[in-house]
Amino acid sequence: MKIENLEDLFNHTLEDIYYAENKLVKALPKMAKACDSAALAKAFMGHCEETKEHITRLDEVFKAMGRKSKATECPAIKGILEEGEELMSEIKDADTRDAAMIAAGQAAEHYEITRYGTLVSWAKLLGHKDVATILEKTLKEEYSADDKLTKLAESRLNKEAA
Repeated sequence: MKIENLEDLFNHTLEDIYYAENKLVKALPKMAKACDSAALAKAFMGHCEETKEHITRLDEVFKAMGRKSKATECPAIKGILEEGEELMSEIKDADTRDAAMIAAGQAAEHYEITRYGTLVSWAKLLGHKDVATILEKTLKEEYSADDKLTKLAESRLNKEAA
């Protein structure tokens, strides 16, 4: 995709986050299965269901923009997920693995928060108020998912790993 202006960049970033969300829908069940903590597994599966809704919302955004839904490969999310897979397979201690998976999950959440925050800002600037509203809903859910992971880590899981 040739990027010549902010509208082009906005569209490219939509394709990027669409790719990321679709990758996460596949990764989150694997992460949940590898968890020792039932609470962490539940958090990952709950966010997987939210992520499916995020994809549906992105489909709405593409439609509102008069475009077909399209994913553009995102090296950032690929790297985050590859690192998470590596940690899941290498760490034998269950508590330490859970702590590592929280960190990997939060890395993905922070990436998504960055992308959605930027998209909301650009949508408003470009006059796509209806699109901004849709994206803001997802942004709030990403913040909430990150907060849940932080609470799990700080309340119990990091201490167990220590």
